[in-house]
Amino acid sequence: MNNKSVIGVSLGGKMLLVGKVVGQTVEKSVIKKINNRGTESEIIKEIISAIKEVIDDSVIGIGFGAPSIVDVEQGIVYSVRQIKSWKEVHIKEILEDTLGIPVYVNNDANCFAIGEYYFGKGKGAKNLIGLILGAGVGAGIVFKSHLYSGSNCGAGEYGNIPYRKHDLEYYLSESYFNNKYGLTFDVLLKRTKNNDKIALAIMEQYGLDLGNALMIIMYSVDPELIIIGGPISAGFEYFKEAMWDKINSFDYPHSIQKLRIEATEQKDIAILGAAALYFDANNKIMIK
Repeated sequence: MNNKSVIGVSLGGKMLLVGKVVGQTVEKSVIKKINNRGTESEIIKEIISAIKEVIDDSVIGIGFGAPSIVDVEQGIVYSVRQIKSWKEVHIKEILEDTLGIPVYVNNDANCFAIGEYYFGKGKGAKNLIGLILGAGVGAGIVFKSHLYSGSNCGAGEYGNIPYRKHDLEYYLSESYFNNKYGLTFDVLLKRTKNNDKIALAIMEQYGLDLGNALMIIMYSVDPELIIIGGPISAGFEYFKEAMWDKINSFDYPHSIQKLRIEATEQKDIAILGAAALYFDANNKIMIK
């Protein structure tokens, strides 16, 4: 396996990331904006063009992550929110027919979780949650060392759980800071770093809400590790104390003693996570 590689493809609403993964690193990558107003076929052509920039004879598989519900078995991507033309795209079949190598498809949160398991802080953890906090809120679940997607790739959609007057996603996604305080998260983070009292208080409240969300996860999954990813993870050090203050009220103290909650440190996790779909499906790890 040491002379073989896997391509990871991460499709976003506006950006496309493609990289060739060799060992534990991304050896060659392409990052480009996509025309998210384009037709289904136009965007597919962009994806194939980017893959061809990094593919070579060493590539034995492709992992494809998308920000939507996915039919994992058939490799179909449904209703990508920011790409209106992508209603039902048989991306696995299309890429396999074009490139002649196996393709594995899943959603972005699941890619994040399995990527952390193979390439990040999740190494050695059998049961973990990868929680993405950004434009939305979603989680991937690794259970007994394998990705668990559920019957319809809907496992881990904690953002839709009712909370207060709305749902968890309303209070934990980036848009909340603008809706409630008229601030982008980037501006809030800068003010927090400058010890602005109002910004610090906002971060504290965010940590309390996140703590409530994580306790829901703990009741339903009981993980040994939760890894926070997405843009909001950049502020982890400023809301983690309040988060733990809330979690310490959990009904089962024994579970808290064993639980680790950390922010991701893997800058290439989107590509690595997509590539990890191959390893999860084939139960293989590329080392060194």
